[in-house]
Amino acid sequence: MTGDVGGPGAPGTGGVRPGAGAGGSGMAGSGAAGLSAVFRPRAARWVSGTLAALVALGTALLLILLPGTGLSGYGVLDRLGFVLLGIGIVWFCWRQATVRAVPSDSGLRVRNLATTRTVDWASIVSIRFGQGRPWVQLDLADGDTLAVMGIQRADGDYADAEARRLATLVATRTRTPRDD
Repeated sequence: MTGDVGGPGAPGTGGVRPGAGAGGSGMAGSGAAGLSAVFRPRAARWVSGTLAALVALGTALLLILLPGTGLSGYGVLDRLGFVLLGIGIVWFCWRQATVRAVPSDSGLRVRNLATTRTVDWASIVSIRFGQGRPWVQLDLADGDTLAVMGIQRADGDYADAEARRLATLVATRTRTPRDD
């Protein structure tokens, strides 16, 4: 996808409008159930999980192989510091592996690395995922923007299809009787 994914009322974004290319675009599932599936990154989950396992294993090996107490050894506080550092890195990797966006009838709940926020469908003005953007960005009615780390550029064509699915979902959820 070379441009931005337009959303309701997103003039001139130069990208795919919601609903455009919805059929046969490689999107997960079809119909309302497929549109409402949770948005999760693939590569970030795999890398974060692998890194967390390696850090946990490395921390355990480090504690076993460190020399004991004494002048040239490591004391209890040193070992506790290694454990706390390992736990911190594993927690960070877990948090990265669990980023997602969960659609519901009322809105989109976005869990990013540091924050979780729920936005109403009507608050989403446009969806951006042009070249150079690491993840989808929502432009909101209050002038704010919200990153959706659940759809990441590192996933390539899968991420493009997921961005189109999100744009289609927003268009479907914000449709009015007059369709304005």
